[in-house]
Amino acid sequence: MALLSMKNIVKVYPNGVVANNGVDFEVEEGEIHALSGENGAGKSTLMKIAFGMEQPTSGEILYEGKPVRFRSPVDAIESGLGMVHQHFMLVESMSVAENIALGLEPVRGPFLDGKKIREGAALIIKKYGFDIDPQSRIRDLPTGTRQKVEILKALFRNAKLLILDEPTAVLTPQETTELFGQLKRLRDMGHTIIFISHKLGEIKEICDRITVTRGGKSIGVWRAQDLSKEQISALMVGKELDWSINKTPAKPGKTVLEVKDLGVVDEAKRRTLDGVSFSLHEGQILGIVGVEGNGQRELVEAVTGLRKSDTGTVTLFGTDIEPLNIKAIRAIGMSHIPQDRMDRGAALNSAVEENLISVGFDTEFAGRRHVFINKKKTKERAFDAIRDYQIKTQSPDVPVKMLSGGNIQKVVVAREFSRSVSAGTAAQNAGCIIADQPTRGIDVGAAGLIHKKLIAMRDEGAAVLLISADLSEVMDLSDSLIVMYGGKMAAYFPDAATATEEELGRYMLGIKKQSDAELAKAAG
Repeated sequence: MALLSMKNIVKVYPNGVVANNGVDFEVEEGEIHALSGENGAGKSTLMKIAFGMEQPTSGEILYEGKPVRFRSPVDAIESGLGMVHQHFMLVESMSVAENIALGLEPVRGPFLDGKKIREGAALIIKKYGFDIDPQSRIRDLPTGTRQKVEILKALFRNAKLLILDEPTAVLTPQETTELFGQLKRLRDMGHTIIFISHKLGEIKEICDRITVTRGGKSIGVWRAQDLSKEQISALMVGKELDWSINKTPAKPGKTVLEVKDLGVVDEAKRRTLDGVSFSLHEGQILGIVGVEGNGQRELVEAVTGLRKSDTGTVTLFGTDIEPLNIKAIRAIGMSHIPQDRMDRGAALNSAVEENLISVGFDTEFAGRRHVFINKKKTKERAFDAIRDYQIKTQSPDVPVKMLSGGNIQKVVVAREFSRSVSAGTAAQNAGCIIADQPTRGIDVGAAGLIHKKLIAMRDEGAAVLLISADLSEVMDLSDSLIVMYGGKMAAYFPDAATATEEELGRYMLGIKKQSDAELAKAAG
């Protein structure tokens, strides 16, 4: 029996953008069902409609065989739907139990009943077989455990249907395996799961069926095991993709970025980055991998000038960046693809064209006497980027906020890669690229395009620092690898090809750590 049925769903935004164009989607009770498609195919909008976050322009929704119209997520939750977003919505200073019961806390007189909150959380944790201490603070938990808390929050609200958006994006292989075991148990207990993911191997491993969307429409439903990864990707984009990564051996040149004994103390006086040292060279991709929250964010912020370090130095092309502002650091030859494309990567209310020239408007795109912007030049850059990076937009004048998340990422990458070439010319090299989660949340076709661009930049002499939670990505692209754990370097592999996913997972979880002598080789 179909638990949720969405028929001929149309969603047209006020500016004329068509996100869904007659989509049909149906999930049966007691299955794990994948929803897949390239960026801009309408997946997220469809699930926002299902969860009451958006209203359809037209179409019909049936839940448990009855017509429904969820006016808000509150309506959806009360009917038995739960949604676990890619970016966790937890209060870090609160306990597991407090987060699970948030908004539904029992009271005793005018006060919250802490004992009942803890007992309720303990019962739901025991019922579903999760191994979590309900009194632990969220800020002290690893990423995989936080993911479980998000799921428990939905189950505490009696969710029968769970919508999971990119649930493994920040998990280690071990955490992913554990999560999949729990999802299968939930299915066997009668729950239904919609699994949104760009990781096609995971879809085949965990899902019973798959619905593929393309161009705002659903193009079919298949048993996941009946399709290969290549067939799924071809259905998503309408053509066969070249999955190969033609990567020749690296030829490292001069030192571009030198990090020595870098340390950062956060607002709570905790040392979140501790004694990190490494060198990055021309013609090299150095990968940084680790479970989120182990110092990668602080490392990127210190290297790009977004925060001042408490100890150590960062040298770019022989210049200490400590006294420099971000504009000056960029002028030396640095490009930065930030992890948070919405907050730091793009000006959401500005047009695609304006975002693409936002870091060179006063130099590369300046008109006569640097008074006005050269509109002809900016239009040419915009159309070139839209073509080369396959950005799905009706025109360069569309506000970036109207694009899908993956297409916003393409705008950011196109700007930074184009800028790196320009900056590199001035610095007599191809520049230094800090690529922080460059393909998170984007489809396989777009990810493949970005991967090839990164390798091409490396081959032109760029120095690339690649930070990624996707082990396959970082292993395929990196020439050398650093593993982070607890704000420190846990391992260094001069040749990334010698590392295995299982071995990296052990370092990422703190089970293993290399000797100081082995780690010192990263600074060589």
